[in-house]
Amino acid sequence: MPLSHLRRAAVLAIVLAAPVAAHHSHNNYAIAEFTNLEGVVKEVHLINPHSWVYVEVKDDKGAPQLWALEATGPGGLQRNGIKKEDVQIGDNVKVRCHKLRDGSPGCLLGFLTPNHGDAARGHGVEKEWD
Repeated sequence: MPLSHLRRAAVLAIVLAAPVAAHHSHNNYAIAEFTNLEGVVKEVHLINPHSWVYVEVKDDKGAPQLWALEATGPGGLQRNGIKKEDVQIGDNVKVRCHKLRDGSPGCLLGFLTPNHGDAARGHGVEKEWD
């Protein structure tokens, strides 16, 4: 096969694959309303294609429950002005998120407000994480 045909095939493969890579489904979440949560950050994973923040939240009886919060990838977070040091393990946070449809403790993370007391890391400033 001539080199020009190989180049065309490579370009076509990239063009066809781009929409698949850009896909970001919210079908698992009840996106019609926000849920407000407060808790302590237990894990932060800024990875592609989706970042994750795990927050321990007290339920109605005061028992701790770990919530998995799905966010956009590191590039999207950076475009929203979020730096990796803004939220760390042990930080208190408030979140507004869309709960999982199945009722399990998980959300599509819409907005996060760190309440850790460090102005340099954005204390009290709500930012979009989706």
